[in-house]
Amino acid sequence: MAFTAFSGPATAAAEPAARRRSPIALFLLLPGIFYLVLFFVTPLISLVITSLQAPDPLIFGQYVNAFNWQNYVTVLETYWPQAIRSGGYAALATLFALLIGFPLAYFIGITLRPYPLIQSLALVLVIAPFFISFLLRTLAWKQIFSTEGPVVGLLSAIGAMPAGSSITGTDFAVVFGLTYNFIPFMVLPIYATLVSLDLRLLEASNDLYGSPATTFRTVTLPLSAAGVMSGTLLTFIPAAGDYINASREFLGSTETTMIGNVIEANFLVLQNFPAAAALSLILMAFILVLVAAYVKRSGTEDLL
Repeated sequence: MAFTAFSGPATAAAEPAARRRSPIALFLLLPGIFYLVLFFVTPLISLVITSLQAPDPLIFGQYVNAFNWQNYVTVLETYWPQAIRSGGYAALATLFALLIGFPLAYFIGITLRPYPLIQSLALVLVIAPFFISFLLRTLAWKQIFSTEGPVVGLLSAIGAMPAGSSITGTDFAVVFGLTYNFIPFMVLPIYATLVSLDLRLLEASNDLYGSPATTFRTVTLPLSAAGVMSGTLLTFIPAAGDYINASREFLGSTETTMIGNVIEANFLVLQNFPAAAALSLILMAFILVLVAAYVKRSGTEDLL
């Protein structure tokens, strides 16, 4: 009873204080809300309106506001191969980025932990490509994979590839480009979880006669799951919408066109704005559904 009498007034006094602070909190949130409305909600509404437009019957190449939902059916029927290809490329790039990025993050976050200076240097080397333009990095790999490049020359010399062949314009080149360009997005979240991992847990597993594989499977991987999920999402989402690596001017060809290339062509070349807007919204919805299902199945709903 004494505890109840003591805590009751304090709780009652805290609630009005919280209510008094709420206008201040709302005021502090206003810049962020304004930013979201201006740069996300407004463009999204405009995109929805554009996706439902119909051709102007009087002026060729112009469109008028309508409710032409047939645009969505048309783009799905026309561009479903590019949509499937985009998902496949993005999934492969994400898988390869994980296979490469996890050991790299483990090496930096755990193996190099006793050497802070070397650890910092290794981390800088991971993010160093961000200091170079995305386009320049991709163009550099186009030159490396070209017919006159060192890779084709070496493979031709050992008989693994016919002379005069080119790696650019193939599925391999596009997936390689996606993996290379987005691999830091995989490494950094995994590193962030591994660098805070208590090494005594690994030592305890070894003391209990756990093999390195058992320790990794039962200790390291579960404790780094949040980083793996974040890295997977940060890699898959931009890779699915990428249009640089798959374009003919870089690592791709007409046979490797992704949905991003189709959206770019409809917006800038064909000026079929309703089709481009409809494709953009379909891509957004597909990624949102896929990400929500993936996060829910992996048991990391807090990432949403």
